[in-house]
Amino acid sequence: MPVPDALRHAVPASYAARATVDAGRAQLRAILERRDTRRIVVVGPCSIHDPAAALDYARRLAGLAHAVRDALCVVMRVYFEKPRTTVGWKGLINDPGLDGSHRVEEGLRTARRLLVDINALGLPVATEVLDVATPHYLSDLVSWAAIGARTTESQIHRELASGLAMPVGFKNGTDGQVDIAAHAMLASMRPHTFIGVDGAGSPALLHSTGNPHAHLVLRGGRHGPNYDAASVAAAVETLRAQRLTPNLLIDCSHANCGKQAMRQLAVLDDVVGQMRAGNEAIRGVMLESFIEDGAQPLGGALRYGCSITDPCIGWEATEDALLRARCLLTDDGTHAR
Repeated sequence: MPVPDALRHAVPASYAARATVDAGRAQLRAILERRDTRRIVVVGPCSIHDPAAALDYARRLAGLAHAVRDALCVVMRVYFEKPRTTVGWKGLINDPGLDGSHRVEEGLRTARRLLVDINALGLPVATEVLDVATPHYLSDLVSWAAIGARTTESQIHRELASGLAMPVGFKNGTDGQVDIAAHAMLASMRPHTFIGVDGAGSPALLHSTGNPHAHLVLRGGRHGPNYDAASVAAAVETLRAQRLTPNLLIDCSHANCGKQAMRQLAVLDDVVGQMRAGNEAIRGVMLESFIEDGAQPLGGALRYGCSITDPCIGWEATEDALLRARCLLTDDGTHAR
């Protein structure tokens, strides 16, 4: 395994990529601080398994992001690690060959190269932090990070988030409870001292200053969705009770759509309606989207541009949905239908 500094040297961030990361982080911070009235859209495949298809999608999304830039700050979802309820493919970093060979060094190199290429398009990137070692290799190329429902309660991930140089969204627990995420936000906003590794790969005592842009992501739970106005209001009250700024994103996928990919569009319409009604707490949304809709099982010949994990909406539906959201949020009827 290469040490983090070695991989960053072998696959360096280009000037264009660094500029995109800096601009992306600045825009996201401004939206969370209400200095920018736009909304965040984190959109992309459930997981990355084919770098060529991911870059194809990114090129399309970069053009769409430009078209909706007056209302939406689009960030591409680029997830390389998959938390599993039991077992299964753990993502491109762990198994880039999709064959159980677990060529992790190749996975890290492939992931870093893809992040450089996507950022070079002017498109900021979002990812989930699952393995606490991975950010040492990739975080300089990421503008937004998520801590997933299964890891929000983890002290290690809260400490790690406190030291990340980007906004971090904490998802509510798999049971739908928001308290866990609120506690995670509080913890990650504080300074921490913890054991980790340095750029040379040596054990080190790390000191974080706290992350002021931690926020909540509502993704539903085992008892149902939580994107509706009543659930959002309850989440806002929970945050305020903890003296936290009521900033949240709504994940239109997962339990909020009942794992029915096309249902994300109805969820998005509802959430945009809440924004239009004056809900300032909702700072953005998340969508799972790829070139083709649906999902396919891993094994055998794979269909290009189709997810091998959770089902996604296809490109045409994605384009239509974001153009419609942009029109509704700007009261421009050009593309609204």
